[in-house]
Amino acid sequence: MPVEQLRLEDIRMRDPFILEPSPGEFVLFGTTDKNVWGGPATGFDCYISDDLERWNGPIAAFRPPQGFWADTQYWAPEVHSLNGRFFMFATFATATGARPRGVSVLVADHPTGPYEPWSDGPVTSASEPSLDGTLFIAEDSAPWLVYSRGAEGTADKPGISDGEMYALRLTQDLKAGIGEPILLFAASSAAWSRPLQFPKGVEPPAGLNLAKDPLFTDGPFLIRSPEGSLLMLWSSHGEAGYAMGVAESESGSITGPWLQHDRPLWTSNGGHGMILRTAKGQDYLVFHWPNNTPDERVKLIEVEIKGPRVRIL
Repeated sequence: MPVEQLRLEDIRMRDPFILEPSPGEFVLFGTTDKNVWGGPATGFDCYISDDLERWNGPIAAFRPPQGFWADTQYWAPEVHSLNGRFFMFATFATATGARPRGVSVLVADHPTGPYEPWSDGPVTSASEPSLDGTLFIAEDSAPWLVYSRGAEGTADKPGISDGEMYALRLTQDLKAGIGEPILLFAASSAAWSRPLQFPKGVEPPAGLNLAKDPLFTDGPFLIRSPEGSLLMLWSSHGEAGYAMGVAESESGSITGPWLQHDRPLWTSNGGHGMILRTAKGQDYLVFHWPNNTPDERVKLIEVEIKGPRVRIL
């Protein structure tokens, strides 16, 4: 695979995630398959940069090994450095629907991979479709997976009409879940969330088996403000298309209760964001915009996080 020097506007990508494994070195991950909604999956690519402007890649971060449980819709990889290794949390599905879409954990010894399966299949439910897992390490060092369940259904059962966000305690080695997932909130708890409706003549992506005109949740990411507020970025549909909001844990813990901010952080045709907090102390909102396939690109905007608020600068 030839490696090129590119700018963000040159890279088609959904669901971006940027890791800074060492000061001033950045690795960009995201949903990179050409056929993002169906067809055989290839894997995940990544890109590297030392200035957040020029990116070298693509670099093959993950390619499924023989016998891997999923073969389509490889979505939303995010990577965390823990105990000297790099753990990727990503969404996978099967073309036959034999197993529900779920979040698996992969591992590598280098931030750009190659990543290999770590969990035995998905760590999320074996009976309900799940997607967009993000890792949160609580103050007691317990790892949690926060993920979405909602509009996307199975081959014989459509998704639910009011999407949900869950937290699942993970084993310390990140290989499995512990106990039952905890419901954090539903999409309808946000005043700005609107039903997803396709324009007349436009069909939803095949194979997702969506609920009719659903409210949905996806793309969670958690961050604690300098003042100690625990905040969650998450995405749904708003007045002007795909949008990204902020929720705040009133207790300061992962289990909430979660209070939705009245207005979305990003209102128009973009979302699935995360916060890159650089070694230099700058905070960036990283997300894809626009949301139209195949026009998705990575957007990087400086933000200020103060108390319970995230403000675009």
